[in-house]
Formats: sequence, C-alpha cells, structure tokens
Amino acid sequence: MLPKWFWLHWRFSIVLLFLSTVCIAFGLNLYVSLITSSRRYTNYSEVTSQPIAIVLGAGIFPDGTPTPMLADRVSAAAKLYKQGRVKKLLMSGDNSREDYDEVTAMQDYAVKLGVPPEDITLDHAGFSTYESCYRAKKVFGIEQAVIVTQRFHLSRAVYLCNRLHVNSIGLGTPDWEVYPFRNVMFYSLREKFSTLKALWEVHITRPQPTFLGPLEDTK
Repeated sequence: MLPKWFWLHWRFSIVLLFLSTVCIAFGLNLYVSLITSSRRYTNYSEVTSQPIAIVLGAGIFPDGTPTPMLADRVSAAAKLYKQGRVKKLLMSGDNSREDYDEVTAMQDYAVKLGVPPEDITLDHAGFSTYESCYRAKKVFGIEQAVIVTQRFHLSRAVYLCNRLHVNSIGLGTPDWEVYPFRNVMFYSLREKFSTLKALWEVHITRPQPTFLGPLEDTK
C-alpha cells in the first residue's frame, strides 16, 4: 500500500497542473485582447477609411434569413459603406451545402439596406474565422480591411487577420446589451477556447483553408 504522502503529492500535482493550465489559457487570451486593443472600435466615427469591410458569417435560419447576430454584422457593414468609410464589402461565410448559403443571405440583406450588389464580393468558403482571414489575403488579395463582428469575437478576428497579413482594424457590434445573457456568456466562454485554437493554428500549424483558388479581384 502506498503511503499517504504519495497520494497527497499526487493530488497536489494534479491541482497544480490544472491551475497552471488555467493561468496559461487566461494569459494567452489576455495577450490577444491587449495586443489588438488599439485596433478595435465600437463607434463608427472611430473607424478610419478602409478599402473593404470583411463581414464574418454567424448562421442563418432554415428559411435562409440571417440570424440576429449575422443581421447586426451586415447592418453595421452597410452603415460603414453608407458613411463612406468603406468602398466594398466581403461577405465571408459557410456555403458548404446547397441548402445552407450564408453569404447569399448576407448579400441579400445588405442589398435591402441599400448596398449595391456590384460592391459586394462573396466568399463561399469562409468556414471559420481563420479560413476567412486566410482566404481574404490569398484568394481576394485584400491587404487592408475593417472586420465586422460582435465584440466578444473581435479580438480573435483582428488578431488572426493581422497575423495572416491583412492589415486590419475591427468594428465590434453590441452583444451583452442586445442578446440574452446566457447566449452571450456561452459564446464568450467558447471564444476563450477558440482563441487558443487560433494561436495554435496561426503560430504552429498554419494549415491551408479547406479550399483555395485563383486570385479574385475585389477592386
């Protein structure tokens, strides 16, 4: 039978490992937040003129209409366009199936808000924030942009795009103020893990997106 001190040492080691992991995860998330803080805005007036706004997908309903979060992102991008702060919009989302087309829903909604179709480019293979940023540079040739998404998601999005060579700032749309607390809490907690995955991808593995293609003109 193992002595009592052995089990105490083993339990202490497990607790120490757990606390260390939590601290590292917290520190890495804080790092991403701090390093992007000067590039994230919540007021339209703070957004300097950019060639294009990248609007990231956030889901559609079975009838093909945008979810509230997606509608808010598109609305914010349309407002930037109308204010002359961007000249074009890139809608980047999931169109992996014929019956699920985020980007066309985003385009249709933006057109209803007054954005001309000729100023909207669609990225049908933006299956993740990483892939959207990667393809923005490699497929659409975007070098500078404003990223539009909810505030809880903005740090990771801005960080990824800049690390993938798209000189980016971000406009954060409201989240805690307009959505149910439990929903935003869930997304915010999930974002902590997604940020760790993003750091691993952009600094360690640097995977190619699911689909690449020839350079497309967004000008």
